[in-house]
Amino acid sequence: MDILKEHLINSLKGGQAFIPFEKALKNINPSVRNVKTNEKLHTVWQELEHLRITQEDILKYMIEPDWVSPKWPDGYWSNPVKNLTDERWDRTYSGFLSDLKSVIELVQNPELNIVEIIPHTNKHSYLREITIIIEHNAYHLGKIVDIRKVLGDW
Repeated sequence: MDILKEHLINSLKGGQAFIPFEKALKNINPSVRNVKTNEKLHTVWQELEHLRITQEDILKYMIEPDWVSPKWPDGYWSNPVKNLTDERWDRTYSGFLSDLKSVIELVQNPELNIVEIIPHTNKHSYLREITIIIEHNAYHLGKIVDIRKVLGDW
């Protein structure tokens, strides 16, 4: 079990088959955080806010029996903002990192049987939910890198 937990933690941190969170957003120019490369695509901030919302939802789903998830799909995406302030960016960025840290701490908990069904769900295991976080984060971090490349900020 320890090797499985170690693998999950390494994957949550990134750098395995995909880019780590910090590297995907390192030295991002504030002027490109809220720029759409195409009207049908999202901004870097919208992608990051989507990551934060989704990761928070899955974390709370695992640990809070009374948690109510946002309405799918609209509740998982923020509307575009005209003026993205540094404060709003920092809130999204730090919120994502804080919840990621909490997910890692959950996995590290020696009392947690990672393959056990989450008691209040009756159908989903911790492993399933953590794997979804890993896959979802990897996908959207890749999108953030692509957006930055198109905007010449990579």
